[in-house]
Amino acid sequence: MVGLQRRSATLVVMLATLMVVLDLGLVNIALPTLATALEVSESRAVWVATSYQLVCAASLLSFAALSHLMGQWRVFSCGLVLYTLGALGASLAMGLGWLLFWRVVQGLGGAAILSLGPSLYRKIFPHRLLGHAIGLNALVVAFGLASGPSLGGVVLSMASWHWIFALNVPVGLVAIWLAWRSLPYESWRRTGFDWPGALLSMLMMSGFLLAMERLGHGQSHTLIIGLAVLSLLAFAAFVWRQGRAPAPLVPLSLFAEPRFTSASVVTVLAFIAQGAAFVALPFLYQTLMNASPLQAALLFTPWPMALLISGPLAGRLADKYDPALLSAGGLVLFVIGMAGLAWLSSAGSAAYLLLPSLLCGLGYGFFQAPNNREIIGYAPLALSASASGVLASLRTFGQCQGSAMVALIMALPFGSVSLALWLAAAVALAALLVSVLRLSQPARVVAS
Repeated sequence: MVGLQRRSATLVVMLATLMVVLDLGLVNIALPTLATALEVSESRAVWVATSYQLVCAASLLSFAALSHLMGQWRVFSCGLVLYTLGALGASLAMGLGWLLFWRVVQGLGGAAILSLGPSLYRKIFPHRLLGHAIGLNALVVAFGLASGPSLGGVVLSMASWHWIFALNVPVGLVAIWLAWRSLPYESWRRTGFDWPGALLSMLMMSGFLLAMERLGHGQSHTLIIGLAVLSLLAFAAFVWRQGRAPAPLVPLSLFAEPRFTSASVVTVLAFIAQGAAFVALPFLYQTLMNASPLQAALLFTPWPMALLISGPLAGRLADKYDPALLSAGGLVLFVIGMAGLAWLSSAGSAAYLLLPSLLCGLGYGFFQAPNNREIIGYAPLALSASASGVLASLRTFGQCQGSAMVALIMALPFGSVSLALWLAAAVALAALLVSVLRLSQPARVVAS
């Protein structure tokens, strides 16, 4: 794929990814407004965000596997249609029930998009430029993280909450048109679909996410333990099924490649640390340092803005140098930044936290793009969709673990934001150690 078609296909994946990444920032900041406008409690309004996250996370592996049957461009395009239709329906919803229904539709579309985005880059770009493509993806994610809450605040200051969802409709329509014109065509394949595996993966992810969500709201320990046990049993059954299914959702042969496995472990650990920081820092700024929501958003900006610079640069370098080395170097900066945030969290001034936040963003950008390149690049081309689904699932798992970790620590009698940040820094250090050990594993050249 060359020239105009490559540029158009790249734009499709970037637009689709941006829509999904922006979603949580836009919606989360609108939750108090939604609760007031729909005349419901804040705990019920939270389900506008939770329902989307739950359905999206539970469907990631299934959509990745479905692409082996239907072709990646069909599944991705259907995801765009579902997401755009869900956004339109949500923008027109007149009550919480209909809004939740359309958010579920959006979650299904978001799962198809997130599970196949990195894999499509593998088809759009030659293997020698894969790092550049993953770097572009990091740029889009960083921009979405940085602008989501601010854009949501601007929209709410000028219009009703309906426009939070309506914003994505024209973007989605443009992406759908470009997708049908530019994404690489694939014919239907005569292969099966692992329905038992899909059900188990949904039970595994939804049970885990519900347990984490209930933990964050201080619900009954019996319910939380029950959901956690359900998730663990589903995970064990899922692994057993994948080793025996004729067309598994996640071919276990992927994990026979040591660098793929190491990169996967590092992904989980790094996203736990980042997820914890993303929950702890707003609380630190607004509650302990008395910053307004707008001030807190501005104080948080250095992290994603630094990632906006380092991500694309690291992606380009990963095409020339060992991605594991770049990832390890990025994690060194990330660990220093996290330790700085934890150490200075009791300083009483947010200004002291700007430099550590900047280091976290720079380090995470240099870690994420090369590490993602290893996960996607070390998978055989025929299994790139499965690798992409694994990456999206690991990212979601890590972020939720990080959020739950902060909620659990804050519920303890001796819990504090500082303690949560120190623990996040320790998890980041564990990610660094695994990444350093990965350097001793042989690099394998994967044919494009």
